[in-house]
Amino acid sequence: MTSNNPPSLRRRATAAGVAMLTALSLGAGTASAAPAGPLGSATPDHKAVLDARDNLYNQTNNLPPQLRGPVRQGIDNTANFIAPGALKAREAERARAAAKKRAEAAAAKKRAAAAAAAKKRAAARKANNPCPPSARACVDLKNQVTWLQRNGKRTYGPVRISSGKRGEETPRGSMVVTRKVKDEISREFGNAPMPYSVYFTNNGHAFHEGDPYVMSNGCIHLYHKDAVQYFASLNVGDQVFIF
Repeated sequence: MTSNNPPSLRRRATAAGVAMLTALSLGAGTASAAPAGPLGSATPDHKAVLDARDNLYNQTNNLPPQLRGPVRQGIDNTANFIAPGALKAREAERARAAAKKRAEAAAAKKRAAAAAAAKKRAAARKANNPCPPSARACVDLKNQVTWLQRNGKRTYGPVRISSGKRGEETPRGSMVVTRKVKDEISREFGNAPMPYSVYFTNNGHAFHEGDPYVMSNGCIHLYHKDAVQYFASLNVGDQVFIF
């Protein structure tokens, strides 16, 4: 008389799973002519064993819960017997791959955040600094500073200046260097010295050496060393942007 109690069913189901995996694994390894190991293959094909294991594992999905666990355990036990360490190695590899994916996602998120922050800083700089990349010299009248740049990257400064006083304000906008006179004097203002003059309008406005804490009659006063640098760096035709 056949027993229908659960332990008996579990044993039979487990045995069936083991037998099926063993048959599939042996079938995958029949090409080997080497002396057999415990189940007929000297070096079992781990991929074939794992593929057979996965196929059988998926077929247990429709088994009753009380049978599914023992059958799956039997399948895994058999896979471990035929290909020792294969399951564990695959699980470790999957864990490494998952960890790598998480790390890459975290790194990508960090890069995106850094790029967004850099973009925000660039927008803020642009809002505070309208001087275009094409300009060779920039003058910020509000903050009384100037700097030299090339392709938008600063090459000198910012340095302290003074600009035109009330009623004789320094003009704003985009201009170009028109001429340079090293030992210039101002005939309009009693031959006042204007060393290292770099003119950027045709109305007498220039960068030149002067006290950067004394307002001018429209020119840009620079300390001596800064005036020397501007005279050496700027050429006729270079763009000057004043804002």
